Amino acid sequence: MTSSLSDNPAFTLYDLHSHTTASDGYLTPEELVKRAVDMRVGVLAITDHDSTEGLARAAAAIEAHNLPLQLINGVEISTLWENHEIHIVGLRIDPEHPAMIALLENQARLRVERAQEIGRRLAKARIEGAWEGALRHAQGGAVTRAHFARYLVEVGAAENIAKVFKKYLAKGNTGYVPPQWCTIKEAIDVIHQSGGQAVVAHPGRYDLSTKWLKRLLAYFAEQGGDAMEVAQCQQAPHERAQHAAFSRDYHLLASQGSDFHQPCSWIELGRKLWLPANVEAVWKDWPVLRP
Repeated sequence: MTSSLSDNPAFTLYDLHSHTTASDGYLTPEELVKRAVDMRVGVLAITDHDSTEGLARAAAAIEAHNLPLQLINGVEISTLWENHEIHIVGLRIDPEHPAMIALLENQARLRVERAQEIGRRLAKARIEGAWEGALRHAQGGAVTRAHFARYLVEVGAAENIAKVFKKYLAKGNTGYVPPQWCTIKEAIDVIHQSGGQAVVAHPGRYDLSTKWLKRLLAYFAEQGGDAMEVAQCQQAPHERAQHAAFSRDYHLLASQGSDFHQPCSWIELGRKLWLPANVEAVWKDWPVLRP
């Protein structure tokens, strides 16, 4: 059984969901690992969207600066289930496994095709240069809708990123393009082939009713999924307890992660990350970590 890690100095604080400039994060891999140490995180998973490009750079920075940080190789794979985009985190993967490389190459192709179509649709709405602008904001990383949002704020199409999504990029709006991602089953299989554990990311953020969320978790478990994120640094008061109950009901291990993208006042590496009692942590069988 697992108690609060953040309240017990004998435990290492785990943050198993974070992003770098390899996808839609604002910090480079080198900056992210240094910030993790500053925030007293001991075990960090970098889980960029459909990309593992930041992992080698992060590992090199940890070694070069002798940082007291354990890096977990991760990825966040976009999938499609019942017309919903569901994200599956892979933890402790081998980024060089042929099956993982092949899947991410296909995801990258689908991502580029979708992004270019978003650019075309925004151009029809008289917002020119959106694809090029998103590409610039991606800085060589995987282009996401967040990069389009940053560009639209930059050109004054909306006041902030939340309003951009509401007006342009959410389902039913001008710049929305339905995704064509892999299936949950395919993501789980490739994560397992690469030696990792498959985790449902931020289950409370899919705008699903309780009934549909249960259906998702049941399906995920049936397909061989390993865990679900129970704890995040920003949650409704009841959500952590509810997700802990779901993890027990569907025999899923419990994970925790900030889903960190950038330094801000409400989401921070390691903040408020602890697991309720009576769940089994996803790291329960991991090797003993270096001090």
